[in-house]
Amino acid sequence: MSEHTQSRFRAWETALLCALCLTLLCAVWAQGRTETIDSALVRLHVLAVNDSQAEQEIKLRVRDAVLAYLTPRLEDAESKAETKEILADSLGGIRRAAASAAEGRPVTVTLTRESYPTRTYGALSLPVGEYDSLRVILGEGAGHNWWCVVFPPLCMSLESTEELEEAVGEKTFEILSSDGTTAYRFRLLELWGKIVSSF
Repeated sequence: MSEHTQSRFRAWETALLCALCLTLLCAVWAQGRTETIDSALVRLHVLAVNDSQAEQEIKLRVRDAVLAYLTPRLEDAESKAETKEILADSLGGIRRAAASAAEGRPVTVTLTRESYPTRTYGALSLPVGEYDSLRVILGEGAGHNWWCVVFPPLCMSLESTEELEEAVGEKTFEILSSDGTTAYRFRLLELWGKIVSSF
């Protein structure tokens, strides 16, 4: 191999190495942002029995019953920790509220960590990651789901996102609510996570 060809290969190797380093730095930065965001939120996830229209309608009635139960209990919660404590103490009541609208379907209610893909919530995009989550599962929970954020209480007060800005901080809020490139960046992070986990 000639010296000129070896020199070209070295240039390509250097460029690829630089690109890999930049990608890794971006992934680390994005992961840090994701951890900041998911450490400030509690999500609600309602899963239907299946995808039939009847079951999807029941899922929405269960959602309404759960939110009606939670709204007065969470309206004065000032922190994620306080919200989680209230939810943990209310699991039985939440299950009864859900069962009242489930028309005899089995209802399971848990407070757990759950993986979510990138999701758009109105003008906001939430990144892929693990979030503390109140899960309400109807039957096998094999149908399409519904989700929102119970802390800050975006499920209950959709008119305003001030609570979210206060919870995650101004800089992170700007990332969540910036133009349409936000969801795209979060989806790139999601893709990066899939690539890394495949090795």
